[in-house]
Amino acid sequence: MQPYPSHLVKGVSLGDGRTVTIRPIRPEDAGIEAEFVRNLSEESRYYRFMDSLRELTPQMLSQFTQLDYDRHMALIAVTLAGSAEVEIGVARYVMIDEANCEFAIVVADEWQHKGIGSHLMRALMDAARGRGLRIMSGEVLTSNHKMLAFLSRLGFHAAFDPGDGHVMRVDAKL
Repeated sequence: MQPYPSHLVKGVSLGDGRTVTIRPIRPEDAGIEAEFVRNLSEESRYYRFMDSLRELTPQMLSQFTQLDYDRHMALIAVTLAGSAEVEIGVARYVMIDEANCEFAIVVADEWQHKGIGSHLMRALMDAARGRGLRIMSGEVLTSNHKMLAFLSRLGFHAAFDPGDGHVMRVDAKL
């Protein structure tokens, strides 16, 4: 396991003047990760997991928070509620091979359309580029028009998945 990549921690200002922190996830974030997924709307959970999942299983929670920071990276956006951090978004990649990775992203419903997704994806793309990866790809349901438009603005190209007409394959050169 690689050491915690503290060089990826940064504060970002949103258009409404609020500041959030983007940082790599840690094993001790399991509680805020579980709460984050639990509080997503059914639609957001479905678009993220392509399933009607309500809770992360203990195995998923471990997989999502105990990373090697080499082949798997997850960046979370957090804000303070009192003295406690609250997760409001997460973007992650998992390496497929030495040049390619697959990503996923989701932002809490009440925090969407505030720039968090753009900050997370740009930071994730920078981290992947810094790791030497050249292509970032993912799958998006064809009905998720907002995500497809968002990724297009970030330079991703979309094509129908030949094996599943309900899924678009998206990719971007890093």
